[in-house]
Amino acid sequence: MGTYTYPKFPYTAPADLQADAPQRRPLIIVGAGPVGLAAAIDARLKGLPVLVFDDDDTVSIGSRAVCYAKRALEVLDRLGVGDPLCDKGVSWNVGRTFFREKEVYRFDLVPDAGHKRPGMINLQQYYLEEVMVARALELGADIRWRYKVVGVQNEADHARLRVDTPDGTFDIEADWLIVADGARSPIRNMLGLEIEGRIFMDRFLIADVIMKADFPAERWFWFDPPFHRNQSVLLHKQSDNVWRIDFQLGWDADPEEEKKPENVIPRLKAMLGDDRPFDLEWVSIYTFQCRRMKDFRAGRALFVGDAAHQVSPFGARGANSGFQDTDELIWKLQLVMDGKAPEALLDTYSADRTFAADENLMNSTRSTDFITPKSRVSKVFRNAVLDLAQDHAFARRLVNSGRLSVPAFLTKSALNTPDSDSFAGDMVPGAPMDDAPIQRAGQDAWLLDQLGNRFQLLVFADSAGAVDAATLAQFKSLAGDAIAVEPVVVTPSGGQIDGVTVLADAQGLVARRYDAKPGTAYLVRPDQHVAARWRAFDPPRVRAAVARATCNA
Repeated sequence: MGTYTYPKFPYTAPADLQADAPQRRPLIIVGAGPVGLAAAIDARLKGLPVLVFDDDDTVSIGSRAVCYAKRALEVLDRLGVGDPLCDKGVSWNVGRTFFREKEVYRFDLVPDAGHKRPGMINLQQYYLEEVMVARALELGADIRWRYKVVGVQNEADHARLRVDTPDGTFDIEADWLIVADGARSPIRNMLGLEIEGRIFMDRFLIADVIMKADFPAERWFWFDPPFHRNQSVLLHKQSDNVWRIDFQLGWDADPEEEKKPENVIPRLKAMLGDDRPFDLEWVSIYTFQCRRMKDFRAGRALFVGDAAHQVSPFGARGANSGFQDTDELIWKLQLVMDGKAPEALLDTYSADRTFAADENLMNSTRSTDFITPKSRVSKVFRNAVLDLAQDHAFARRLVNSGRLSVPAFLTKSALNTPDSDSFAGDMVPGAPMDDAPIQRAGQDAWLLDQLGNRFQLLVFADSAGAVDAATLAQFKSLAGDAIAVEPVVVTPSGGQIDGVTVLADAQGLVARRYDAKPGTAYLVRPDQHVAARWRAFDPPRVRAAVARATCNA
């Protein structure tokens, strides 16, 4: 009845891993969902050997995570999979909120032009995983399907795993273990680690419906609609004429009964209001959880994605924040594995990403409380806000049908070098970098496509000719450091400098978004976050900032 044929990935017998067991591997990832695959791809891009275990042999059943935010798309671009995913997905920027029969609020995720990616794409998780598996294999990741981790021990300098396969059980050791085994995380439980937070007493029905409809590619959310009184409904368009519809059911709903087609179909017919044909592709029931681990590092085990933190689906903060986890983790892990940074750098992974998780949990909890008020008073307040929002701007700011995923500004990170000069705008130390159109070698391109995977220094100049021989020698010296810093010069009209990338900011958007003047310099981390910025290029300050950003200070 569905539109998608689920691939079966080949099982490989573990004879090579059983020989001389326990073998020691530098890096093992458990879980080949979107976040585990992102970690594997990033590790291979940085030259790290990686072994991946997954207890299944196909992609995720059902659409599951469907909304991928602009920042996640920029991370996926860096991993080399952004184009096929955006080509397949449904792009959107506009969301609309309705109360009963009337629209009360709308928003635009990207109100300013000059960005490569839209605010969101909607794409079934199975498509995303299939593309990511292919990319990981292309880069040489060793993925083992139907390998189930059934035991784990944390030792002083490694983690020891017991792995069960159709051909027997064996032990293997990892210098470092990335845990991406999902919300229930067997490894987290085996290590006796807690995950704390709230479970919300409500149930929602997910229905993926195949139908032809002329609804626009927008996010529509209803409070108390005429077709589903006293509850809420969410509608999203996906690829292949698949529509994601979420119905609030209430805590007393029987999950097994509600999933039956004879109960789902009448809800859909009431919503659509006509006799158009449709098919059910996938149905599921979920509850909200807003929880996280206290620490995302446990010795040699590093937790990412749902294994580390869980949020309600309204806001699209799950997979999107998981991609940001691996985006920050892998470059730090590479430096530690290469002996260029101390293990303390991995503690900053936990500190920064728990900070980001707390922000997501706060926003997700507020959204959930607004969507599912738990008392008569809170529901009266919620409905009053929705009534007022139809005519009053102040009330629209209070409407919360799910504050959508935004990138974390790691402004409190210990790795940031505080400003010593005056700047305006959002590109503060710790900020994820804004994109902007540029030209490189006369070709139209995008700023973020030139950045990432290494430390870089953006230096703004009036022209390429304004960069003198002494500055070029300093650039060369920085590029030769143990932790190399690659110079990138930004000028209004481009130009050429031997051995240096020169970008043309013809529209002036880079300079505007970064409040840059000739001489301004930005130190950029491998995950495209700002590490430091100055009004003048000064190599000793650059080196001090690199040392701070890698815990070598």
